[in-house]
Amino acid sequence: MKKFFVMVAVLLCMFTATTAFAASAAEQRKQIDELSAKTLDKLYEKYPHAQRIIENECYAWATLSNTGVKLGLFGSSHGRGLAYNNQTGEKVYLRMEEQSVGLGLGAKEYNLIFLINTRDAWDNFIIGKIRFGASAEASANDSVNGGSIEGAEYVAPGVWVFQMTTKGLALEAELKGTKIYKDKKLNS
Repeated sequence: MKKFFVMVAVLLCMFTATTAFAASAAEQRKQIDELSAKTLDKLYEKYPHAQRIIENECYAWATLSNTGVKLGLFGSSHGRGLAYNNQTGEKVYLRMEEQSVGLGLGAKEYNLIFLINTRDAWDNFIIGKIRFGASAEASANDSVNGGSIEGAEYVAPGVWVFQMTTKGLALEAELKGTKIYKDKKLNS
């Protein structure tokens, strides 16, 4: 069974890396734009109130599509996405890295949708100043509950996040550290 999960993890990493390196920067931006639109559509399907909040009440928003693997004590995730400033129309392409320590087993693809409520939160978010994690979590499904926005979790001053699992299953209890930063290649 362990060999199966290792093979799945290796294949997911190879598939993601191959498609990312094969495409030009313009093609990658187009892929990310399409992934972002699909992610928002799924969010609006599950949480209809989120569309009103994102379009009318947030300073900015961001989507990230991620792949994560957890084997034994260690895990990691990586992803890409975009942030959009509702006030200025600025679009910033992003990368995400996450490391985790704790018990777990599995592989999953998931989306993160961030609601950014202030200019300061936006500035800190896109320069990679905001770090997420430092709390324990146990999950085996795609729902995140809590906070004042139904379905979203408060993660930093002025920042809320929805998480939606798209494929896979991961059973985990872990400590995470997440870094989100600008993609230098796609923002040049």
